[in-house]
Amino acid sequence: MAPRETSGRRPRRLREVVATRRGYVLAWWGFTATFALLRLITWLIREEVSFLGDVAVGGTHLHHYLWGILLIAVVGGAALGDRTPRVRAGLGLFFGIGLALVVDEAALLIQLEDVYWDTFGWVSVGLALLVIGVAGSVLAMTGAPREPDR
Repeated sequence: MAPRETSGRRPRRLREVVATRRGYVLAWWGFTATFALLRLITWLIREEVSFLGDVAVGGTHLHHYLWGILLIAVVGGAALGDRTPRVRAGLGLFFGIGLALVVDEAALLIQLEDVYWDTFGWVSVGLALLVIGVAGSVLAMTGAPREPDR
């Protein structure tokens, strides 16, 4: 479905975003929502107020950056081929989710120890807010290229 003519106004729905730009928008949304959800889930696990728990294999805790790295690797591999606009949008969404999984534990990756709830753990929060703010600003401030007439 072709995007509707927006007559110079900003898109209000995803389908009004130029197809070549939807992946970026979905990456930003995926990153933002995943980061917020991760912080909520990890807090619920820490406070033991939910049925959720850490993922472990053979007694070794698997941090969620591992899943993010794997997801980003899969997205990167899939991005090497020709893609339709729908696939490109999906890749953008999954890239944003994977990136949030990694960035949420950036402090741990820098310190190489579990500092998630320590003072240094705020490095991850600050980095995530920086990514959200900069990416959102870039999307808002830059114009999308017009699709060629078919």
